Amino acid sequence: MAAALTESQVAIVKSTAPVLKEHGNTITSVFYKSLIADHAALSDVFNASSQVNGRQPRALASAVLAYATYVDDLPKLAHAVERIAHKHVSLQVTPAQYDIVGQYLIQAIGQVLGSAATPDIVDAWTAAYGVLAGVFINREADMYRANAADRFAGWRNFRILRKVAETPSVTSFSLAPVDGELLPLPRYLPGQYVSVQVPVPALGHLQSRQYSLSRAPREQGDYYRISVKREEGLEAGIAGLVSNLLHASFGPGDEVELSHPQGEFFVDPQAASKEGVPAVLISASSGATPLMAILDSLVLAPRKALPPVKRPVSWVHAARSSAEILFADEVTQIARDNDNVTATFYSRRPAHAAVMDATKPAEGGVVRYLAGDARLDLAQLDRDADLFLADARADYFICGPETFMVDMRRALVALGVDKPRIFLELFSTGDVADE
Repeated sequence: MAAALTESQVAIVKSTAPVLKEHGNTITSVFYKSLIADHAALSDVFNASSQVNGRQPRALASAVLAYATYVDDLPKLAHAVERIAHKHVSLQVTPAQYDIVGQYLIQAIGQVLGSAATPDIVDAWTAAYGVLAGVFINREADMYRANAADRFAGWRNFRILRKVAETPSVTSFSLAPVDGELLPLPRYLPGQYVSVQVPVPALGHLQSRQYSLSRAPREQGDYYRISVKREEGLEAGIAGLVSNLLHASFGPGDEVELSHPQGEFFVDPQAASKEGVPAVLISASSGATPLMAILDSLVLAPRKALPPVKRPVSWVHAARSSAEILFADEVTQIARDNDNVTATFYSRRPAHAAVMDATKPAEGGVVRYLAGDARLDLAQLDRDADLFLADARADYFICGPETFMVDMRRALVALGVDKPRIFLELFSTGDVADE
């Protein structure tokens, strides 16, 4: 366990925040280049696409800057620590790897800052990194112990049972463990993800990606379902290495490796304190995948031990076109079977003759299709029936592209929703930008 920082070390780390803000991306880019050059095996851990498009170095630079800013008030970083720790456990990061990372990070700071990296600064940052690494190692150790108690430690082989095209760009994979001793599969909280690891021939090494579990856990616990969007690489001309590989080259009978479900974005469907509390689920594109599991969990038939609490639920999903609306049939059936569920599907106004501006009657809740010429605007929704704005207890779960989530959060706050009641899930490296 690293010793606590001295007052002078804290002062030095905080004083370097402006320097890190200016040179952080350069420092972290140098760090990753040197680290992977000397430790090729770590290529299996880091997202190759995020290295190329620069998102990984930017995310690390942002995290280091946040640490420098709040080194004397670490509770303010609790959410970021939890998010990163879950990601690390899903990737099977080890304590020994923290030592390697620390060595190369301090080395990169010295290399970029040159003579400005005085011995006192290097010593202070070495000590600060040791404290932060200890926080992560301890939190992750707790998670690893819990996973081992679930009989699911490390990477395990899973076989693809079914492969179902949900939309032209999203395919669902049902995955069962090859080792029958893992059955029934450990439960997970709806909204969480698994890491999927496969060899990528184009790179010559393994790559792992996180995919949300897109249905609630069942009593039989015989398989997990993920729904994978084929990434076109619009951000930086880099097509999704793993998503395209899964779509094109993997089918029933093929095997992949999975790690235990993780993630800090979830709903506990049996939380008694949430009885009657509205849940508003807002998604775009493949952001519907974790929310599908949340919706599914809130309407499952009561279990023998403790039934899920009953909550009013509003499903709001936006897609670029009517053909890309995800889980339309599943959600429609859930709404028809449950009078506490309403569903709204929104798409850009289609050029073809499909009728989207109509409300389809449901036997239970309401199912509505809307279309427009621009991105979803919350003003198109009913303030009470869809958004529950009059209920100060309502929770809002948002998932989709980062700009969509930030816009939706900003709109909800403008409508009077307290920010702590708004929960976001980002599908890429880093965290959602804050206002």
